[in-house]
This record gives sequence, C-alpha cells and structure tokens, in this order.
Amino acid sequence: MAADLSQLVKAYDVRGVVPDQWDETLAELFGAAFVQVVDASAIVIGHDMRPSSPGLSRAFARGAAAQGVDVTEIGLCSTDQLYYASGALNLPGAMFTASHNPAQYNGIKLCRAGAAPVGQDTGLTQIRELVESWTDTGASAPAATQGTITRRDTLDDYAAHLRGLVDLTSIHPLKVVVDAGNGMGGHTVPTVFAGLPLDLVPMYFELDGTFPNHEANPLDPANLVDLQKRVREESADLGIAFDGDADRCFVVDEHGDPVSPSAITALVAARELARNGGAGVIIHNLITSWSVPEVVKENGGTPVRTRVGHSFIKAEMAKSGAIFGGEHSAHYYFKDFWNADTGMLAALHVLAALGGQEGPLSALVASYDRYTGSGEINSTVADQTDRLAAIRSAYEGQEGVTLDNLDGLTITTADWWFNVRPSNTEPLLRLNAEARDEATMTKVRDEVLAIIRA
Repeated sequence: MAADLSQLVKAYDVRGVVPDQWDETLAELFGAAFVQVVDASAIVIGHDMRPSSPGLSRAFARGAAAQGVDVTEIGLCSTDQLYYASGALNLPGAMFTASHNPAQYNGIKLCRAGAAPVGQDTGLTQIRELVESWTDTGASAPAATQGTITRRDTLDDYAAHLRGLVDLTSIHPLKVVVDAGNGMGGHTVPTVFAGLPLDLVPMYFELDGTFPNHEANPLDPANLVDLQKRVREESADLGIAFDGDADRCFVVDEHGDPVSPSAITALVAARELARNGGAGVIIHNLITSWSVPEVVKENGGTPVRTRVGHSFIKAEMAKSGAIFGGEHSAHYYFKDFWNADTGMLAALHVLAALGGQEGPLSALVASYDRYTGSGEINSTVADQTDRLAAIRSAYEGQEGVTLDNLDGLTITTADWWFNVRPSNTEPLLRLNAEARDEATMTKVRDEVLAIIRA
C-alpha cells in the first residue's frame, strides 16, 4: 500500500522529522519525482548546516541523476543563495533546510528555473503523489545514461550580485551586530559584508544545526534577547538577526528595540521606488501595517495587497511586474532577484539607508512605523469556521465597518483593523490587529480574542 505523505508535504515545501517521517530513501524518491514533474535536464541543489542535510541532499541528487539529469551541487548555502544559483544558472533548484524549525527537522524548498516557486498548486502535489506511488515499488526505471553530479561554488558570485544591487560605497562607517543563530548567516555574511565600511560584531556564526545558543527563529522575541543586549553593550548602530536558512532578516535599532518588519518593508519600498524612477508596483500582504501602502503611494508607487504566503506574493510579483514585495514575517522579495525572497538584500538596503544619513536608526524608521500593532496571536480552537462566523456576526452591519474575505476575515474601520485567518495545518486561528494608538489596539485585540476563545 502506498504511503501517505500528506503530513510531510506542506503547502509550500517538504518538512518533517528525520528519520521518523522521512530519510535518505525518501529523499532519493523525491529527487526522481522532482525532475519528472518539472521536466528538467539539469538541476542545482544546496543544503544548510543541519546534521542530516548533506546525506539527504546527496540522496536527492542520486535520485535525480538516476533519471538522466545532471546535478550541480553548491553545498552549504543559504536559501537565497540557492535561489541565486537557480536564477543565475537558469536551473530548477532544491534547498535542503527546515528554516527555523528545531534540529530534528529537515525539509526541501523547491523551485523551477529562475527561482520560480514550486508549491501545492504548482507541482508539489504531483511530486508527493509520485513519491507515494513509489514507496512500495521504488522509482521508475533509471535512464539509459545516468546524469552527472558535479560541485560548484557560488558564494562569491551570490555576494557580488547582491552588492551590485545596493550601493554601499559611500556610506559612513557603521557598527553592526549580526546574530546568525548558528545558521547559514554565519556562512554568507562574512563574504557579503567583506570590504564594506562596517565594523562587524559576529554572534553565533559557528555553523551548528543543533542550535546550541537559541532557536534560529527571530520572529520569537525570546530569540532576540542576546542580540538586543549585545547591541547595547557594543553601542552599535544596529543589530541584524537571521533565521536558520538566512532567507529572513530581523532588525533592532541602536537601543536594541525591534524594528517592525512592516517598517522595513516600507523603507525598502521607498528605496526601490526611488531606484526605479519613482514608479512601480509594490506587493504587501494583508497583515502588514497601514504604513506600507501609505509610504508606497507617497513615493509614487502602486501598492497591491495579497494573501499571506510566499507563493501568493511571488505569483503576484510575476503577474504585476512588481519591483518589490514584503511580508510582516520578514520575507522580502525583489524583482532584481528573480522575484525571490532574500533577507540579505533587505539587510543591505537598511545598512545603505542608515549609512547614507547622519541620524540613528530609531529616527530613520520612525516615519515608516506610524501605528500600533498586536503582532500575530495564535489561539487553539475546536472549530475554526464557527469562531470566524461568530466574529463576523459581532461586527457585520456596524456603521463604518467593512469586511473582506481575501485571507480569513479582515474587518476595517477608520481607526483600526484586524485580520483573523485559520492555520492550514493546525487547529489555530491567527489574529493580527492594528490601530492608530495603543489603547484602541488593546481594546480591539481583547474584544476579538474574547470571541475567538469563548
């Protein structure tokens, strides 16, 4: 009987516990299935620093090569370095990483040539079905001629490409603390930052997929504490934290206070619009701050609102020809990076903006951070549909209130908004709220949470 891999293959990637949910045998089948679904003659593969990553990556390469496909292995890399290789070499790609998940997890992020995403509706379902069908019988017969597996180093080229997109040559010197969380930022930052007028203070740059210092998930405030403390101790200009596969970056100011990813989205959007003659489409998801579309319009751009999730952002980027996109989860997407997300390029924009003027980061971002947000609050519920209906019933028909269903339920007034959306994989509802002042936000947040948790 074929295996059921529905718990392993998620909406955007493959992710699960090794070896309980998957192992090198399954990885080899995924390699064979991937090249069949994307109809590849050659692919590129990279992996992070997790103990299981080299073996899983090599097994995937064997499965692809057995189907007659040539494989380029770039070895240790960040996820955006794999996207760079996919774009620059024009090859489908596979990145072995579980991002910010604990050490026992691993996964695969897949893309077509040019870093185009492979998700549930763009090939991942077919890949899963093939692997499921092969779990008893093994993959289809190998090709008459096996593909080759060769190694290639892309780190220097990746760094040069990023530095070519942001001019840092004339900035004044900055002292920056970087927390790599023992993840792939420790591999990429030294090369990308080399030669720039930066006094780099590294934290946890040793590659260690067991994450001995803290989880490589800066979205959790507990994992920023070490960085915040070090920024204050060093009297640094700013701090930057990367997640495990270094595709997301989080910023703290000179006081160690976190800078909202929405403020970073607005700052980078303004810079990208200026670089493109004061015009262009900017994508933002529906839980980013009101500040983002306001700043985009003020700088001559056209804001476009999307659902949460990288597949929706990337699809809208391609459809609209957008020059930049941002999510409140600190994913940042660039037209000049094949519409893919790269936290490193966003970090370079922040450094260029800060080093191009004399004020501190807190003052620089103040104009991009205009409202008070709740952050994302998760609640476990027995019936997502029932709770969403209760929220709708509580607010529908009130004067000055508008509702939309783009992604869950968003309710908006002149002074506040909130979005509640269900998790695809867990019995959770996720609340994000924002208002013009702290008191209003707290009131709205607590009212909605009372309904969700009733």
